[in-house]
Amino acid sequence: MRKRCVLITGASSGIGRATALRFAEAQENIVLVGRNHEALAAVASEVEAKGAGSLIVAVDLCRDGAASKAVTTALAQFSHLEVLVNAAGIIANGTIENTTLADWDRMMDINVRAIFQLMQAATPALIAAHGNIINVSSVTGTRSFPNVLAYCVSKAALDQLTRCAALDLAPKGVRVNAVNPGVVVTNLHRRSGFDEPKYAAFLEHSKTTHPLGRVGTPEEIAELIYFLASDQAGWITGETISIDGGRQLTCAR
Repeated sequence: MRKRCVLITGASSGIGRATALRFAEAQENIVLVGRNHEALAAVASEVEAKGAGSLIVAVDLCRDGAASKAVTTALAQFSHLEVLVNAAGIIANGTIENTTLADWDRMMDINVRAIFQLMQAATPALIAAHGNIINVSSVTGTRSFPNVLAYCVSKAALDQLTRCAALDLAPKGVRVNAVNPGVVVTNLHRRSGFDEPKYAAFLEHSKTTHPLGRVGTPEEIAELIYFLASDQAGWITGETISIDGGRQLTCAR
């Protein structure tokens, strides 16, 4: 039985990295996609230490042609592609009053447009392999929250992209799903401008907003992604699955 080829964006840290390591435990071939070659190389070493194959594709997925390059590079190395995991994303604060058009466009470019392009580029190979796609969305795709307007809209768009693509590709044997995490300990909020004291306070506060009383780990999200990519999830498509400690059950606070 041949090893699957799994292409993962945002693979240098957080959920992307944890997902790469989870698939590596099964000795899959992992295509690590991101902008920072050095950070990807560090993950590649971890992947290979688990006995899995790895390939680094250092690209900015917002640039035209980058999605096609990632897919063609993967196919040139491994000749097939079974799983696409879109884990790259950004967050920024802003309301309807103060979100700039530049911030809005950047959020849509990274969180929606780049994913659409990569899904489209990967579709022929996924059809040939009867593969599947897992998009990393957010609880903000299903619920509205204050001061993250563009982020909420981008994740809601990603959820709808997931559902529409699932309908388009179901007759061709390709499944498309999304996971919708609550607050997970990654660099996402740090990169949005949180310093360490502010981030620590945010995590502490998040214990009170998630009914299970804690935030999530990247490894927990990776486990759900791995399941959705497996044959055990073979009758699941078009789903946006909450994995958020109950966060989506509550009101904004």
